[in-house]
Amino acid sequence: MQTTTNYKILVVDDDPDIVELLQYNLTREGYDVATAENGKKAIDAAILSNPDVILMDVMMPVMDGIAACRQLREMGEFRSTHIIFLTARSEEFSEVAAFDAGADDFITKPIKPRALLSRLAAFARRDAQEEEQDKVIEIGDLRIDRTSFAVYKGEAKITLPKKEFELLSFLAATPNKVFSREELLNNVWGSDVYVIARTVDVHIRKVREKIGEDNIKTIKGVGYKFNTD
Repeated sequence: MQTTTNYKILVVDDDPDIVELLQYNLTREGYDVATAENGKKAIDAAILSNPDVILMDVMMPVMDGIAACRQLREMGEFRSTHIIFLTARSEEFSEVAAFDAGADDFITKPIKPRALLSRLAAFARRDAQEEEQDKVIEIGDLRIDRTSFAVYKGEAKITLPKKEFELLSFLAATPNKVFSREELLNNVWGSDVYVIARTVDVHIRKVREKIGEDNIKTIKGVGYKFNTD
């Protein structure tokens, strides 16, 4: 089971004051902390430290956070890593771009250390709960293996980033039940993670692109369900 004493955090920001603030608070809480000053160095640092969570600024020199996130998600070992963007930009399009790149969460500066620590603790708790789940969901030609984070459609293996996998497995665990966007946000992202409802739409679209259009059905004005009809 994950605890703060073995939970690894990579902090990525070109502002040394922010890096120092986060490193101090995270280390004091018992996290193992590594740092990087831009997206390119973040990728190198992630390969070395294999973090559980990456806290990453969006606007950085050399390589920005969005580009770094996309590259990390393309690397198999980081598909299940939590990536949380830190940004002073609060426009909605920035948040959508972040989630489209594969982010799990989005925190607006100035950062409140206590709120951040609470959010990280929630991620650690959910990871611990997922480690205790060992069931395989099989519906038609789709098999979802929660122990290996693998999805199979027929004989083909489909690799999904962590949040896409969690969203698919949550819907498939109760087929034909309709969930609103708010219910999906609360159950997949958690009630203590503040993201917009459109985040669900972005992840649903990405899951459909990979497993096909027929499995997840939109119920207009209500939400989504895993379809077995």
